[in-house]
Amino acid sequence: MRKNKTYNKKKVVVIFFLCAAMLIGLVGRLVYLMVFRSDYYSKKADQLHERERDIKAARGKILDSNGVILAANKTVCTISVIHSQIEDQSAVIRMLVKELEIPEETARKRVEKRSSIERVKTNVDKEVGDRIREYGYSGVKVDEDFKRYYPYDTLASHVLGFTGSDNQGIIGLEVKYDDVLEGINGKILTTTDARGIELDTIGESRVEPVAGYNLRTSIDSNIQLYCEQAAKKVMQEHQADSVSILLMNPQNGEIYSCVSVPEFNLNDPFTLNYDVDTSGMTEEKIQDLCNQMWRNPCINDTYEPGSCFKVFTMSAALEEGVVKPDDTFTCGGYRVVEDRRIHCHKRTGHGTETFVQGAQNSCNPVFIDVGLRLGVDNFYKYLNRFGLMDKTGVDLPGEANTIMHKKSNVGPVELATMSFGQSFQVTPMQLAATASSLVNGGTRITPHFGVEVVDDDDNLVEKLKFKTKEGILSEKISDEVCDILESVVSEGSGKNAKIEGYKIGGKTATSQTLPRSANRYISSFLGFAPTDNPKVLGLLLINNPKGIYWGGTIAAPAMREIFENIFPYLGIEKAEVPVKSEDGE
Repeated sequence: MRKNKTYNKKKVVVIFFLCAAMLIGLVGRLVYLMVFRSDYYSKKADQLHERERDIKAARGKILDSNGVILAANKTVCTISVIHSQIEDQSAVIRMLVKELEIPEETARKRVEKRSSIERVKTNVDKEVGDRIREYGYSGVKVDEDFKRYYPYDTLASHVLGFTGSDNQGIIGLEVKYDDVLEGINGKILTTTDARGIELDTIGESRVEPVAGYNLRTSIDSNIQLYCEQAAKKVMQEHQADSVSILLMNPQNGEIYSCVSVPEFNLNDPFTLNYDVDTSGMTEEKIQDLCNQMWRNPCINDTYEPGSCFKVFTMSAALEEGVVKPDDTFTCGGYRVVEDRRIHCHKRTGHGTETFVQGAQNSCNPVFIDVGLRLGVDNFYKYLNRFGLMDKTGVDLPGEANTIMHKKSNVGPVELATMSFGQSFQVTPMQLAATASSLVNGGTRITPHFGVEVVDDDDNLVEKLKFKTKEGILSEKISDEVCDILESVVSEGSGKNAKIEGYKIGGKTATSQTLPRSANRYISSFLGFAPTDNPKVLGLLLINNPKGIYWGGTIAAPAMREIFENIFPYLGIEKAEVPVKSEDGE
């Protein structure tokens, strides 16, 4: 009996201490939750009774050099539904089908979905959004939003780019300067009861959005529009696959115009810019066609520059001192290098000519000789010095790099063909940027579109800066190159670009694309003016013209027409003709 009492007492004590330990644990847990984790669970509780909707911020505008709006915003609406608040589901479904022109099955799926808020459709015209709001249906939310709008449709489409449904940039300047253009979204906060129904007595609180900054560019919409029209005209006249035109300031790298026709409609960027039956195509195939359409040939694609590259061989050779303007050469219509016979474009040859005349005649044998005089080491030294082996750093995404032979693989034949612009590839942007650097006195510039960031009151937020590198070519040689290239236009193969009264320098080119057997060509002309102080440099490329394809015959006159129209606009005046005295001096 005594043993049982002692045993029961022990059981009571054990149970007591177990209960006490549990109680202490519960108290400790409560203290931890109520004191140390109170903020966390307070927020969780608020979230159960708060509903949050975004207020989209207006995206910053893209402006041309004169303040003309190239990319703006259009007010649209986002239509959403809240299942728990809808009183008449059938009426709401009928209204959504009618006003949004969506299938009944889609509308029903959105309305019947049990979620805190369900988005039905975005980018709805404001007029439609206003009509839906007038119905006054409970559980239907109409929030104002912004959709990107491009006033000129196709103008500078490959440069500006466009935005997606989330209003973020996808290609072009829209994505490159996304952090500048995008604003900070606001919020609408409403309080709900335990069933998720909004409480009208408490109302809603708002955090207002902050609009993005505006981007001012170097593009001149007047020049861009004219170049686009000129490119379409050239493309039609010569039945070409495409035409690209670049115009820039060779002194600082600001790009006035970048055209690649056919352009595409920025307000409808997923519709192909040519007639094609897509009914039997997969979505992947259609997307590939869109990606191809969006490519900017001036930046994303490379090509063999042909005789335009002779400007670089000329600059390097004169700087290195391996050739002088009055050095003489002989052209018999070809040059034999090792076991290869490399032809001049004039199969009968140019005979005896000076280096300057060789440039005027665009004579391949002359530049083969000059390239071989330079040698592989010097040739690659100047490729690097001029910046041709690196990307230009232009402020657009997807820039392609130069495709060049490995130095160790370059023999006499490769060096000979490279000297007149064959067997390697560059982008048109690289060609124009490097040419600008060689004729502006020898300062390597970075081509760019962005100039400054401003707010809606046109107050300066940031002046955009781009790298330069001085001394890639001496000023003396740069002036000499300008003089030689002026003679190419006044007396040589570029004479079809000549404009009376203006000092224009330039170089023609006709390059063959791969495979050579396809007999496809790119006709081009590189020109700048005035030669004594270049203010504009232009590059025009005609891809796969039908019939006549010589650059001097079809590209040079096209650039002349552009120059004739933009010189007065840019304030480039005719050169004064010196008056001769009576004694003839």
